[in-house]
Amino acid sequence: MTTQQRLTEALAAVEARLAEQPQAIALRFERAGLLAMLGQTELAKQGYLEILHRDPTHFGTLNNFGTLLYETGFCTAARTVYTQAVTCHPEQPLAHVNLANLLLYKDDLPEARKHYETALRLDPGNVAAHQGLSALFLETGDEDSMLHHRELGFRGQPVKTLPYRGDAEPVPLLLLVSSMRGDIPWRRLIDDRVFLVTTLAPSFYSPAMTLPPHRLVFNVIGDTDSCQADLEAAQVLLRHATGPVINPPAAVLATGRMANAERLRALPGVVTPRIALLPRAMLAGAGAVAALASHGLGFPLLLRRPGFHTGKHFVHVGGPDALASAVAAMPGNELMAIEYLNAYGSDGCARKYRVMMIDGRLYPLHLAISEHWKVHYFTAAMADHPAHQAEEAAFLRTMPQVLGETAMMALRSIQAALGLDFGGVDFGIDAAGNVLLFEANPTMLVNPPDTDAQWDYRRTAAEDALNAARRMLIARASSASG
Repeated sequence: MTTQQRLTEALAAVEARLAEQPQAIALRFERAGLLAMLGQTELAKQGYLEILHRDPTHFGTLNNFGTLLYETGFCTAARTVYTQAVTCHPEQPLAHVNLANLLLYKDDLPEARKHYETALRLDPGNVAAHQGLSALFLETGDEDSMLHHRELGFRGQPVKTLPYRGDAEPVPLLLLVSSMRGDIPWRRLIDDRVFLVTTLAPSFYSPAMTLPPHRLVFNVIGDTDSCQADLEAAQVLLRHATGPVINPPAAVLATGRMANAERLRALPGVVTPRIALLPRAMLAGAGAVAALASHGLGFPLLLRRPGFHTGKHFVHVGGPDALASAVAAMPGNELMAIEYLNAYGSDGCARKYRVMMIDGRLYPLHLAISEHWKVHYFTAAMADHPAHQAEEAAFLRTMPQVLGETAMMALRSIQAALGLDFGGVDFGIDAAGNVLLFEANPTMLVNPPDTDAQWDYRRTAAEDALNAARRMLIARASSASG
């Protein structure tokens, strides 16, 4: 009997008992959990709400419901539910860890730290709390604390097997994950009705140990600038892999910002920025302007702390007078000084395109248009801007015509040079039609738009990219089994 069949039978049995005991909260809780495991998310949410209507303090429901809301993108509702769990059950470490994870995701670092530390006071060996604090101290630049909690969080639990929801024999998939928050956002890419997923943190797994059973390996460690040690450890482990590897660590290791800027600069139609990695003390000192000039960098320029995305720790410095204050506001011992590539058009707006590179093909994902130099889709001037949406829709429908032949040839050359099975490139286009390279690596989020009808034009592009990744995983696993 398959897992799906067992869950379905268990659900039928619980519902039969509920017909006899309709007020039994334990049975209602079991039913909601089974619905969630079967992928019937909306019915599961309804089931949890019905329990909370009867008992607003039910601990299992508060945590499971909060997690279901969080995983389906309803972060505000999840925070409300997790907060209720902490309020009603302040002695439960799990409640504090769940709330802290969400707060960390939302960049509320002081509150997240408070709840992680409360969890550790209640349970000093709590692995999840140590992992969370490791990620938090990475954000704040406290390297010693980060390494301390990283060790405690991963050393004892480098391997984890995730639930399988399929109704056929599962395909064992080994997922190599980082200990430094540098992973590809992978959950939407992997169908847990097909794959039985085992995650493994390579830096904390002995090369002398046998790898967990697998037909396919997916290396989701994607950020070279923060996860070099994890990728190097993965290289060693994969000498013993028995199945094909998606995104081999050697290919990912070559995708750091500085390395990309150097090697991709020679490609026709590609413009990359000069980048220098410099000690913050040098950038804060009297000789900073001269030091920058020695690397061919003037003003304006950008400062970035390595290993961060979505605009975190990333600032524009207009001139020498603004440099010291910009450096003082940045965490970390070393900072990247980056030549500013002007992506503004004649309308006064900057544009950033994202194209995914999946299994040898290019997939347009989005175009973000903004009046600000730092362009990210979630802050761009796209919502309720019909002209911008029409421009993006044209890009998604007819990318080659919109970008032009120079840019398309450049993107194909970038894809060939990177050699990634899954990755993406963020870029602008200059007046000559060249690609202004901002970033090219595996850590690109492919996220379907929300349910508002104004985003209907974006749905096909996102689904095309997600489906391409899913097909690739299944095809590679099938070829290994043959």
